[in-house]
Amino acid sequence: MKVLTFLLVLMFSYPLVAQQESIYKYPALIADKIQHEITLDGVLDEAVWNEDNWAKDFMQFYPSDSSLAGAQTKVKIVYDDKFIYIAAVMYNLGPRDKYVSTSLRRDYRGEQNDGVSFVFDTFNDNTNAFQFGVNPYGVQRESLIANGGMLSSDLNLAWDNKWYSAAKIYEDHWIVEAAIPFSTLRYNDGASNWNVNFYRIDSEYNERSTWTPIPRNFNVIALAFTRKLLFTEPLKKEGANLSIIPYSAMATDKNFLEGKSNPLRPTFGGDAKVGVGPALNLDLTFNPDFSQVEVDEQVTNLDRFEIFFPERRQFFLENADLFADFGTQNIRPFFSRRIGVDRDENTGQNVQNQILFGGRLSGKLNENWRIGVMNMQTANDEERGIVGKNFTVAALQKKVFSRSNVGLIMINRENLNTVTELPLFEEKAYNRLVGMDYNLASEDNRWSGKFFYHKTFENNNPTNSDALHGQLNYNNLNWSASLSYSDIGENFDPKVGFAPRNDYKRLASRLIYQFFPVSNLINRHGPGIETEMLWNESLGNTDELYTFLYEFQFQSLSRLSFTVNNRYTYLFSPFDPTRTGGERLEAGTDYRNSFLGFRYIGNPRKALFFTLRGDMGEYFTGNIKTLQGTMNWRLGYLANVSMNFSYNNIRLPEPQNSADLFLIGPRFDLTFSKDLFWTTFFQYNNQIDNININTRIQWRYAPVSDFFVVYTDNYFPSTFAPKQRALIMKLNYWFNI
Repeated sequence: MKVLTFLLVLMFSYPLVAQQESIYKYPALIADKIQHEITLDGVLDEAVWNEDNWAKDFMQFYPSDSSLAGAQTKVKIVYDDKFIYIAAVMYNLGPRDKYVSTSLRRDYRGEQNDGVSFVFDTFNDNTNAFQFGVNPYGVQRESLIANGGMLSSDLNLAWDNKWYSAAKIYEDHWIVEAAIPFSTLRYNDGASNWNVNFYRIDSEYNERSTWTPIPRNFNVIALAFTRKLLFTEPLKKEGANLSIIPYSAMATDKNFLEGKSNPLRPTFGGDAKVGVGPALNLDLTFNPDFSQVEVDEQVTNLDRFEIFFPERRQFFLENADLFADFGTQNIRPFFSRRIGVDRDENTGQNVQNQILFGGRLSGKLNENWRIGVMNMQTANDEERGIVGKNFTVAALQKKVFSRSNVGLIMINRENLNTVTELPLFEEKAYNRLVGMDYNLASEDNRWSGKFFYHKTFENNNPTNSDALHGQLNYNNLNWSASLSYSDIGENFDPKVGFAPRNDYKRLASRLIYQFFPVSNLINRHGPGIETEMLWNESLGNTDELYTFLYEFQFQSLSRLSFTVNNRYTYLFSPFDPTRTGGERLEAGTDYRNSFLGFRYIGNPRKALFFTLRGDMGEYFTGNIKTLQGTMNWRLGYLANVSMNFSYNNIRLPEPQNSADLFLIGPRFDLTFSKDLFWTTFFQYNNQIDNININTRIQWRYAPVSDFFVVYTDNYFPSTFAPKQRALIMKLNYWFNI
C-alpha cells in the first residue's frame, strides 16, 4: 500500500511539471572562437574586447525586481581550444575606491560581499551548474550548484579546481578577466550551447542584479532562469584530464585522561582525479587525511535525539548532492560522516576510524542521466574493538519533464571477516538500503517537492523497515506554502544514514504571506503559520508544535521575526531536560508548553553586526529563558572577529535539576594575503565541562596546494587540566598531468 500510494503521488504530480515553454526566454549571448592569447591583467586592451556581443542591461533582483539595475554590468565571453575567457565590467554610480570583502580567503560567500559571478549550466538541464566568482580584490570562488539552485544550501563551495583571473579597480568601475580551462568543466563533446546567467552583488548600493531577470521571491542562483550561450564552433573534448594530489603529514597527540601519547609520526597518502569521457569524473583516495578540517561548532544539546553536524571533509563534499540529497531532513539514507567514525567498545564513545582507501565515479552519462558510485574501506582497530567496514553507495538519476528527476539509491555496509580469510566479509553483519526519490521542480520554479520510498535490510529480515515521505511546496511573489507527510517504520534503520528516530508518522505544514510595501525601511513583511504533528499506532500523539510568526526583512538586509509557540511532548523513554545528569522525567509522562521567541539577523554589510535568537516560556515542568547569537566584527578584509554565545536559564522543580548552561566561542580569522590565513577558535561549554582550542594556519603556496599547521587542545574549565592535545602539519600539492 505504501508503494502504491507513492506511485499515485507521482502520477498526480505530473500536471504540475508538464508545462509549456517557459515565459522567461531572452536573447542569447554569442561566444566567438579566437586564435590569439589573452593576458589576464584587468586591462581590456585586446581587440576582441572592443567588439560587440556583450551581455548588458542587467535587471535588479534586490531590493526590487521590476527595473534595470542602478549600477550596471556588462559581460563578454570568447573561447579557444583550451579556455573559455570572460571579461566583466562593473560600473559604479560615481567615483569609488572601497569595496566590501569579508576576507581575502578563497571561496568567499555572503550577500554582503561585492563580487560578480558566472553560472554555466553546461548540460542545459536547469538543474546542475558550475559557478565562478571574483571580487574587486581578485579573490576567487568556485562552486557546484545542485537541485536547480532553489535554496542557498544548493551552492557547494567545497569544490575546488584550477582556473585563472585578475581584477583591477578604476575610478568609477572595476574589471575582471578570467580564463577557465575546459578541462575544469564537464560538458558534452560537440556541444554548441550552454545555459548561462551572471549576477552581481554591490554593497554600496545594497543591490543585487542579474543578466536574466529572476523574481525576487526565488534564489539568485535559481537555474530555472537562464539564457543561452551560443558557441560559433562546437566544443571538442581533447584527451584525459588527470590530477594527482599527494600529501605528507606529521602528527602527534596525547590523551591525558587515559595516559596515552603518540610520538611525532609521518603519514602519506593522496587523491587522484581522472576525467572519464566527456562528463564523468573518477575520484580516488588512499589513506585520506582530514586533520586540517575545522572542528565542529559545539551546541547546547537540549534535544532528546542525535544532533546533525554537517560534513566538512573535502572528499565527501564534491558532487555530494548525488548521494546526500536523497531523503529529507532527519530521514537521510546516506550521511557520509558515518564513514570513518565508529564506536570505541572500551569507552562507548564515537571515535575516528582510519579510512584505508576509496573511490567515487560521478557525473553525467548524457543530458538526462547522472550516475554516482562510491566505495570506501575502513580499517580494523583491535585495541578499540572496532571491526573494519566496507561502504558501497550507488545512485542513478534521470531527468524527467522540464526540471524534475527520478533517482534510485542502493547502500550496503558490511563488516570485514575477522575470523577467516574467506569470505572477505561477514555474511550476516550487513545493513542495506534501497530507495527511490522523485524530485519535483516545475519549469517556472513555483512548484517543488520530494517524494520517496526507502527500505532497509538486515540479516534478521525485520518487517516494517521502510520509510515513505511526500512533500509539496508552492512559492510565488506573495505566498509560500508547504505540506509534507512521513511514515517511518518501527524497524527502519539506515546505519549509513541519519534518522535519529523511527516508528512514527508526521504531518507538517507551513503557510507564509508577504507584503511588499513602498518603503525606504522595510523590503517585505508578513505573517505565517507552521504546524507539526507526530504519532504512532501504539502511543497515539507523541509530539505537536504550533507556531504563529511574523517576519520583517528590511532594506538594509537585516531581518526580524517574532513567534508564538505551543508544544506537546510525550516521553517514551526517561529524559533529563537539562542533560546534566540530573533526575530524569519518567517515561509515559506528557507535557504541553507555551513559549515566545524572536530572531534577529543584523545588516551584514556593516563592519559590526549581530545575530540574536531568544525564547522564553514553559519548559516541561518548569520554565526556560534562552538567548543565543553571534557578534561579528570585520576589520576590512584583513581580519574577522566573531563571538558565538548561548545561555539557557532552566528552572525546574525538584527532584529535577535546574541549570544555567553557557556556551561561548570567540573566533579570530586573519587573512594576511590571498595566500596566507590564520584561524583560531575557542569554545567553552559548561554542559559537557570542556574548553576547546583549535588554531589553524593555511599557506596556499601554489594553486589549490596548501601547507597546514593545526593545533587542538581540550581542558577542564574548573582547573584548566588538559584532556587531549594534538599537533598536525600537512603539505599537499595539486599536479595536473
